[in-house]
This record gives sequence, C-alpha cells and structure tokens, in this order.
Amino acid sequence: MRFTLNGKRVNVEAPPMKRLLDVLREDCGLTGTKEGCGEGECGACSVLVDGEAVCACLVPVAQVAGCKVTTIEGVKSKIRDAFVKYGGAQCGICTPGMIVAASARRGRDMREALAGNLCRCTGYMAIYRSLK
Repeated sequence: MRFTLNGKRVNVEAPPMKRLLDVLREDCGLTGTKEGCGEGECGACSVLVDGEAVCACLVPVAQVAGCKVTTIEGVKSKIRDAFVKYGGAQCGICTPGMIVAASARRGRDMREALAGNLCRCTGYMAIYRSLK
C-alpha cells in the first residue's frame, strides 16, 4: 500500500483491511496515535487523511492508498507547544487526537472541530485555552 505519511512516501505491506491505526503503530512505528475505544466514538485515534480528521480505528489501510496521511508526529509544533504551555495535555490518551483534530479545523469553530474527541480526565477549558 503506497501513501504519503507525514510528508514522506511510504510503501507498507499489510492486509488491505488492516486498520490504519494498527498499520501506523505496528508497521510504521508511529505510536503517537492512540486507541481509545476502537469504535470511532472517542477520537483518540484521529489522523488527517488528505487534510480531513478521521478515526484511524475505522479506516482500512486500503482506503488511504495514494492519500496524504498526517499523524500527531507530523502536526506542526505550534499547536503541540500551545497544549503544553496552556495545560491542554491531560493524561495523554486523548491529547494526540485533540491536537490532530484541532489542526484540521480550518475556520470552523473550535468546539465544532473537537466535537468528535472525548476527554475523560477533566473539563475541556484547558484544551480550549490551548487553541485560542
């Protein structure tokens, strides 16, 4: 399966129906993308596919052939740095997905962009503060 991963062309040998989440973690060694629920409900596994946030636990790797995939490791450090500075990083399970989803918001309201991402640790105020 050929696709662009964090700006680099890759060719991954994996069964076509293997979850993108598992390919990223197991075959590509990128463990920043987390599995929260495995059902697309929590957003912890959010990655960008051609600029749109998707749940990597729901996407078969065959679906990203020829696409641009961006994980937390490929997101600009400006957003990550703001999460650290303003306390948006909580336990670390939801944080990568929050940052990835926030990077895709492109003019949308922050709360709308993060609507598919759950944080079970605390409220969302520190996360929102990090993204102002």
